[in-house]
Amino acid sequence: MRIIGGKFKGHPLPVLKNFQGRPTTDFAKEGLMNTLHHLLEWEESQVLDLFSGTGAMGMECLSRGAMMCTMVEKHASHVQQIKKNLVQFQFKNAQAIKADVLVWTKTGTAQYDLIIADPPYELPSLSELPELCIPLLKDNGILVLEHGKAQHFEQHPHCFKEKRFGHVHFSFFSKLAQ
Repeated sequence: MRIIGGKFKGHPLPVLKNFQGRPTTDFAKEGLMNTLHHLLEWEESQVLDLFSGTGAMGMECLSRGAMMCTMVEKHASHVQQIKKNLVQFQFKNAQAIKADVLVWTKTGTAQYDLIIADPPYELPSLSELPELCIPLLKDNGILVLEHGKAQHFEQHPHCFKEKRFGHVHFSFFSKLAQ
């Protein structure tokens, strides 16, 4: 696993040997970042990375110039590795929080320009994530939800785009109805 763009392009991202998640492929991550490049200004963005896993998405955003990033992950060992990586890359404008995303989003008060959610594809409450995340968006903010082909969000009133990169699907949402 590596950072694919920005200041740390090409740098390997250390991952736990026993990591049990499903990291987003470099192909899908690059496609997503190219899409986001046209939708937001990295230098001014405040990013929330939910279901962080390795922290790769949040660190990709930071490498590209995001102003700050909060990463939320429920597994303590993953959070510790994310914190080590933040120190290694000297990302001082980021934090990793150990919490259950489904609980944390209900209590969050900050608002973000970009929220990236990469939940387990089999998460029973996956279809509820847009409603949990949209209140945390700034007025012009974007929520990107990664999901498998079994889920469809194109009929959601806040969904404005869907993209597919291989077997990875991304649905894009905005706070303002489209």
